[in-house]
Amino acid sequence: MTDTTITTATGLDPITLGDLLRVASAPDFERWQHQIHRTRGCADPIHLQGWTTHTDKRTGEVLHHYTTATEPGKRLRVACGNRRASRCPSCAWTYAGDTYHLIRAGLAGAPDRNIPSTVRDHPRVFATLTAPSFGPVHNQPDHARCRCGRHHRDDDPALGTPLEPDTYDYAGAVLFNNHAGELWQRFTNRLRREIAARAGLSQRELKEVCRLSYGKVAEFQKRGAIHFHAVIRLDGPDGPEDTPPSWASVDLLNDAIRAAARHPYTTATIPAAGDQPARTFQWGRQFDIRPVKAFGDDSELTEQAVASYVAKYATKAAETTGTLDRRIGELADLDRHHVPDHARRLITACRDLDKLYPDRRLWAWAHMLGFRGHFSSKSRRYSTTLGALRQTRADYRATQERAALGLDEIEPDTVLVLADWQYAGHGHTPGESALAATIAHDLALNRETARQALQDQRASEGELA
Repeated sequence: MTDTTITTATGLDPITLGDLLRVASAPDFERWQHQIHRTRGCADPIHLQGWTTHTDKRTGEVLHHYTTATEPGKRLRVACGNRRASRCPSCAWTYAGDTYHLIRAGLAGAPDRNIPSTVRDHPRVFATLTAPSFGPVHNQPDHARCRCGRHHRDDDPALGTPLEPDTYDYAGAVLFNNHAGELWQRFTNRLRREIAARAGLSQRELKEVCRLSYGKVAEFQKRGAIHFHAVIRLDGPDGPEDTPPSWASVDLLNDAIRAAARHPYTTATIPAAGDQPARTFQWGRQFDIRPVKAFGDDSELTEQAVASYVAKYATKAAETTGTLDRRIGELADLDRHHVPDHARRLITACRDLDKLYPDRRLWAWAHMLGFRGHFSSKSRRYSTTLGALRQTRADYRATQERAALGLDEIEPDTVLVLADWQYAGHGHTPGESALAATIAHDLALNRETARQALQDQRASEGELA
């Protein structure tokens, strides 16, 4: 059988296939496979070398000793933790799950996180704030043709690209992205003032009776402009466990958000530089505010739908527009990765503007089309934290590990843990990468099967009821 025949049959090139066979036939393959399962099929695991020892403080007895010297390649592989689905689907799935639980806890409550279920009774909305126009683009108007005269399919690459690229304001687009975080901060500051004004209170008096809480995520539109989706909620002064004042309502919150988004204070001003004029940015005309219902029909936005929506976009970034998912070294990188023309022009604008606004670091963030803010963030008292969710998972695994080592019946305070770890690289060889992708696929299929079985069970129980 020739190399071409092997490649056609397996879908792998000869080099990858040869490396895969090497890994699979190695005497320590099962242990390597176990490590990859532990990382949930991570696409770019971190390699560590070192050791850890558990010793009884009272007797000096060594209870357990572990070293990577006996591991495949003398390395321990741990998950990379990257949130981007384009870089590591497995770790992104975990990040999305954490984001889902964080957002939903702020909507439905989480008693184990000191967030009572009564938070459901607090006024809360799901708001979307968009970017202004930088020129007409190909789109899908409701029941109408695009300005170009065509009906665009959902997967048409022309969607979001300018009708007239030579007159499109590429500089304005990347400068808006770069200042979007500042614009959001000004919006939340103004929103507190608008709420206070509608309640007939001063800013100081508002803090004593009401707190504004939110959780938000950034999303790139197809045209490459950033916009924000946010759950915005009114609480009592101490947060979600505190009842909001009687005057707090969804209607008041809705009205205050619209006023804050349109207020002259809610702007980002960029001074003139070189051939660029002074600019003042404000949110776009299109924005959406919808109340969040605990339960509802298909026409209502439910807690689960909002949490799922936010979690979905928490793992995506500018690469959805065709740009790269990592920093760009030089424009030649765009040729090697076949970056489309619209994204290329936005990236080029970042490079050119970087010389005029060096403090904004536009070239460093060109792969994000100028945006350098946090993709997901929340106010301090909106909900739990990603760190707390990760710590819970780590504690659970530590408990499992102690049980597996026979240390679960020993008081943790009586055990001295010594460790020495060093970074030893990252990633997979070509064959390892193919095997890890298969493991990740199998795990994802198992999760989906279990989820579908649970849904079917709940549906059956509902019919019986």
